[in-house]
Amino acid sequence: MIKAIYPGTFDPVTNGHLDIIQRSANLFEEIIIAVANNPSKNALFSLQERVDLMKRSVKHLPNVKVVGFSHLLADMVKENDIKVIIRGVRTTADFEYELQLAYLNRLLTKGVESLFLPPSEKWAYVSSTIVRDIYLHKGDISQLVPETVLQALSQRK
Repeated sequence: MIKAIYPGTFDPVTNGHLDIIQRSANLFEEIIIAVANNPSKNALFSLQERVDLMKRSVKHLPNVKVVGFSHLLADMVKENDIKVIIRGVRTTADFEYELQLAYLNRLLTKGVESLFLPPSEKWAYVSSTIVRDIYLHKGDISQLVPETVLQALSQRK
């Protein structure tokens, strides 16, 4: 069985993330969505809130598991016998950054592979950062995020 991991901060989870997850779930027997705690980012949602939002967003996918983590991705890969790291790439800048991480993760784990997936065209411009900016400026993000995120944000008002 090939297990893959899709790490990210997912703050918030977007329809672009869900596109990558759905397509990955069709490729691998098990996907672990690793929701990262990143203290250097100014988070909209706490780690636990992001884990909960992701769990609700992927509950229809039986081979997808969601966990939070605060340590090195390479350690999580080794602890869970992960063979593939999934990364979404939208632009050449994303690719260059992710390629560097792929080399480091391969070195730190002694061989894990990284799979770069472009989003479907519909979501190629969507990022959590853009979604947060639109939301903080009171724009409409209803087409960019799952209903679970909209509900969570409406409860904050």
